[in-house]
Amino acid sequence: MNNVIAIDGPAGAGKSTLARLLARKLKYRYLDTGAMYRAVTWLALRENIDLDNIQGLTSLANNIDIEFSPPSGDRKGRIYVNGNDVTEEIRTPLINKNVSKVARVKGVRDAMVRQQRKLAQGGHIIIDGRDIGTRVVPDAEFKFFITASLEERARRRYTELKEKGTGVNFQEVKAEIARRDKIDSERECSPLTKPEDAFLIDTTGMSIDEVLTRVINIIRTGGQDLNE
Repeated sequence: MNNVIAIDGPAGAGKSTLARLLARKLKYRYLDTGAMYRAVTWLALRENIDLDNIQGLTSLANNIDIEFSPPSGDRKGRIYVNGNDVTEEIRTPLINKNVSKVARVKGVRDAMVRQQRKLAQGGHIIIDGRDIGTRVVPDAEFKFFITASLEERARRRYTELKEKGTGVNFQEVKAEIARRDKIDSERECSPLTKPEDAFLIDTTGMSIDEVLTRVINIIRTGGQDLNE
């Protein structure tokens, strides 16, 4: 699939930041699939749906209305659920704690993947998540798997939450990311795995500018990673 770039990786690896910057650089659309699962989680909690209720979660995912508003000038992109702006609410520790539980439900993933594939039509899009290169767009022109050490990912997430004024403990953040890694990699439906044909980039100790430069060079050279 020409002009489609898939970016996968675990929590806190920096894939969303990379995807946003890359989309801006290439003038592509950007789809944050993780935000979609967060949106379903937010609505499930709001409507008091038991997160072990597979049928209830599946029905919710099949009927939810998720809309993205692209960034404009200094204004960041927004995400809406059934008309409600939930951009900030889906990034709270409560959602962080529960999203993997919702995202592992097959019916939820099936519903979200259908939406994601529709949004990918037309190309010129960068999609990030955990099963993009393996399931959503397995024929993407370029695939990247972005990772980093657990310590590094926890530090990044801790810093992000602190900057938002959220009272968090580093060890708790680290434990939560490790827990999410386990759930994401061991779930039966679309587990987090590196696509065989994806470029693996370990961002531990790298700045976002260094990561962005490396990815752009791979794309511009038609798939040559000069850093290997």
